[in-house]
Amino acid sequence: MFSTVLVANRGEIACRVLRTLRTMGIRSVAVYSDADRSAKHVMMADSAIRIGPAPSQSSYLSVDAVIAAAKASGAEAIHPGYGFLSENAEFATACAEAGIVFIGPGVQALEIMGDKIRAKAEVSARGVAVIEGTDGAGMDDAGLIAAASKIGYPLLVKPSAGGGGKGMQVVNAAGELPAALATARRIAAAAFGNDTLLLERYLDTPRHIEVQILADNAGTVIHLGERECSLQRRHQKVIEEAPSPLLDAATRARIGEAACEVARSVDYRGAGTVEFLVSAAAPGDFYFIEMNTRLQVEHPVTELVTGIDLVEWQLRIAAGEPLAMGNLPIVGHAIEARVYAENAARGFLPSTGTVLLLDEPGEQGARGLPASGVRVDSSLLPGLTIGGDYDPMLAKVIAHGGDRAEALRRLDAALAGMTVLGVHTNIEFLRALLADGAVRAGDIDTGLIERALPGIRFRQPDPAMLAAAALHVHSARWTAARPPWHEPTGWRIGAARQSSYRFAIGATDFVDVLVGGAPDAATVTVGDGDPTAARLLPLPGGSVSMEYGGHERVIRLAQRGRSIWLGDRGFSCELVLRTREEQLADLLASTTRAVGTASPDLRSPMPGTVVAVEVSAGDTVSAGQVLLTVEAMKMEHKLLAPVAGVVEITVTPGDLVALDQVVARISPPETASPEAGKASDPTNDPTKE
Repeated sequence: MFSTVLVANRGEIACRVLRTLRTMGIRSVAVYSDADRSAKHVMMADSAIRIGPAPSQSSYLSVDAVIAAAKASGAEAIHPGYGFLSENAEFATACAEAGIVFIGPGVQALEIMGDKIRAKAEVSARGVAVIEGTDGAGMDDAGLIAAASKIGYPLLVKPSAGGGGKGMQVVNAAGELPAALATARRIAAAAFGNDTLLLERYLDTPRHIEVQILADNAGTVIHLGERECSLQRRHQKVIEEAPSPLLDAATRARIGEAACEVARSVDYRGAGTVEFLVSAAAPGDFYFIEMNTRLQVEHPVTELVTGIDLVEWQLRIAAGEPLAMGNLPIVGHAIEARVYAENAARGFLPSTGTVLLLDEPGEQGARGLPASGVRVDSSLLPGLTIGGDYDPMLAKVIAHGGDRAEALRRLDAALAGMTVLGVHTNIEFLRALLADGAVRAGDIDTGLIERALPGIRFRQPDPAMLAAAALHVHSARWTAARPPWHEPTGWRIGAARQSSYRFAIGATDFVDVLVGGAPDAATVTVGDGDPTAARLLPLPGGSVSMEYGGHERVIRLAQRGRSIWLGDRGFSCELVLRTREEQLADLLASTTRAVGTASPDLRSPMPGTVVAVEVSAGDTVSAGQVLLTVEAMKMEHKLLAPVAGVVEITVTPGDLVALDQVVARISPPETASPEAGKASDPTNDPTKE
């Protein structure tokens, strides 16, 4: 067995691998970019080496930097995790040339399965069914457009390299295809360094089912059952489970053997996942779509139903050990939910920030079944800065139960007990999704989330939470050790006037809260509501006891500057205290625009980088026209004109933008340039008599 292993990754997967290395007594080496200097995986490792600046191309995707770090650390092997260089054949070759073991399959498997076009041809020749699509490599846009007419619509545009759903575009009609190809190529080039695309027929109500395999160097291949990964958004998995509620025993055996045959076709070794599409209407038919030649994000559900540590077996196989077991029995049911840094209530846009308060449920064991039935794989730490340079996944919460119903209950309870304040997350959405009737019944497919979204109502801070925020601010002012006339609280000689606090919820919504009296015995008026008795008592660990209208509850609370974050059973929100100057600006803005009309300011809905600007300053645009594209956390978002008029662009490609930053303004055509019209009219020329 190896004595030193370098983990060439970051985030929760690096932490996950490091736990197994520690359990096995293997010295661990982490690598980090400048953005990750204080990351959790850096602290967990026995040693850590800087490999470059924040951009992944200059750090985690730099083969030379990672190899140099491995040599400097004395590592005998490199575990690539998933993403980044995990499926990169050139990296595996560089490891071999440097005398370092790549913990993964051989170069042949990486090259064939890393090219979805070659992979489909390889497995089809072995009798495994594949989905209809393009079969020629290196096709340009014209060739793909011609091929699409033969495949028919709807179809799926996919990058041939890489995985994780990045760059995939669903196209429902021919007119949508050119734009989809452009977007897919741009994302594929940035994420994988390869913009080759392929097309596939898009199945109606498909289910995404994958099979975990292990293969040793002697040619033994086993499968460890399947995982259901059909709950997806933008082709990114959200919730996964094992086993699938769809398959019967006979189909499970057939799909497992098909996965093993796929692995044998490329002389596979190590851990891998073979992915299939299964029609919900015909669950006995399944089609190969790709093989992920690495560990998967959702591997913990397989670990919990089989009782083995997949990372440990990756290490053992890479060190030359033979498999010591056959196909294992599946015990119980496991479900995983991915916690992302994203604002579900604002279209699931990426979110950045600093973790101010953190509650994580369950135990942190790397292998086996935790006694509580809940496991958390996480990269989170209090004080950690979440930037926009990398994937938005922060953690995974996994629950095991004797059956599916018990696993669902445990997972929902665990999510209710998880709090992350300081950055928006999708925890509230995950709980709402788990409560959906179709999800609970196991009647799911890859389009279910999009169909369910219109029926999901995201919470807003209720009066008790708004009162808690106001009393928290009021308490700090109440106890300030300076004369009261230094604080603009409304204090005066004689009867005290109520203090007024205005909070912003998002960019345009505001709520006023009036507070009278001491924080532990106050009268609070929220918005247009009635005055209500309230009191706030601090509790240890960042909680407050809020009594409002005779009802008491515990609310999680954290503050940074003028931002106050509140958490309650999976729900969290940010309230920003408005200054008096900002309140005046709010009033002026509301008086200069007619009631019910859209704002002429276009704001970035997420922090990120401007990757494309589609118009020029002075252009006349229509409402809904694409003005520019912002990218963050490997996701692109097109910004549309809110109203018609003449546009003023305030950014250029490559600019970094903040959440809610104004990136364009639109003036009505008739008021955009009044002097221009006069100059063009000879009757208005003052030089003529």
